[in-house]
Amino acid sequence: MFEVFYRFFVLGCMSFGGPVAHIGYFQREFVEKRHWIEEETFSTGLSLCQFLPGPASSQLGMYIGYHRAGYLGALAAFVGFTFPSFALLTLAAVYSAKLGDSTVLALLISAAKLLAVVVVADAIWTMAKKFLTDAVTALVCFVSAAWILWQTGLVAQLMPIVIAGVLGWVFIRKPESVAPKAREGVNLTQTVALFGVFAALLVLPALASGSGLISVFNHFYQAGSFVFGGGHVVLPLLQPLIGDVVSGDALVEGYAAAQLVPGPMFTIASYIGASMDGIHPVLGSVIATLAIFLPGALLLFAVLPVWQAVMSHHKFAGAVTLINAAVVGLLVAAFYQPVWVSAVHGIADIVAVVVGFAVMRKFNISVFWLLGGMLAYVVASSMI
Repeated sequence: MFEVFYRFFVLGCMSFGGPVAHIGYFQREFVEKRHWIEEETFSTGLSLCQFLPGPASSQLGMYIGYHRAGYLGALAAFVGFTFPSFALLTLAAVYSAKLGDSTVLALLISAAKLLAVVVVADAIWTMAKKFLTDAVTALVCFVSAAWILWQTGLVAQLMPIVIAGVLGWVFIRKPESVAPKAREGVNLTQTVALFGVFAALLVLPALASGSGLISVFNHFYQAGSFVFGGGHVVLPLLQPLIGDVVSGDALVEGYAAAQLVPGPMFTIASYIGASMDGIHPVLGSVIATLAIFLPGALLLFAVLPVWQAVMSHHKFAGAVTLINAAVVGLLVAAFYQPVWVSAVHGIADIVAVVVGFAVMRKFNISVFWLLGGMLAYVVASSMI
């Protein structure tokens, strides 16, 4: 379990670039490098996390930790990946740090964004070689990417996965060995119990007449229960819930600060919780952070046994084949917008990315060395 915590903590300290970049880091670290999880199992978990409310990359991290070391592994993955941004944003709120005024930090973020382009491209390359094995899967990938780039929103993102699954189930017949094996049998008791806990925590705090910590937990738990589409959607959901205890400036500052630190965007809750009036900042940050991540974790492990059982059945092997292709298409679309668009601003940036990708593929070097190379390039560019 400690190894799980350590590996995710290291990634949590350097994972700039948003959830798509996080997926790329996970794929490289835990599929390619450490072989903690097979590519098919990784894709199965990724497709599930796209359907659930909550932070998809953090849920995927918990899924990987669970496959490595059970529920304690999932907890270790969550704590390790979340703690760096939680700590930084809590300190920023307590000391009112003006992170955006740091030139050094701005250069580091620019380098990290370019590194994210390389890492996501590497993940797409690896997954494409594995899952795009014929003209049909390549076509599904292309259509999925084109659709997601054309249409925005949650429904647009989910439709290619759903349609690909249905088409694969109806038209493609493959042997049982194609589908990933479930980690364990279906535990309906676990599913029902976790759904019950999810629903109870959604309703009971809202019915309580108390304020203070219960109110903080309730507001952030509700936000975490209904957020689809990543951390950028958290702010408009939180604003009407906590506008009476947190100033509008604090909300905007928290959103800006969350852009400047590594790790999950959902840790905006850490900043806001630490900024609330009448509550100790550290306690408010801890409760807000746990509350906003908890719904996604409960739903993940409630649905996971059923999802694995369905996806591992040989009758759904064709569905798995096309779903995997659609997931690659989803990553291709996200690679362009927002990863590429936010990081690459000229020919020199393109050259840096291409060189970084070639070096990563050829020499399989650590991303820390690549980050150093990108930082050197960004610093040199700023001096010209």
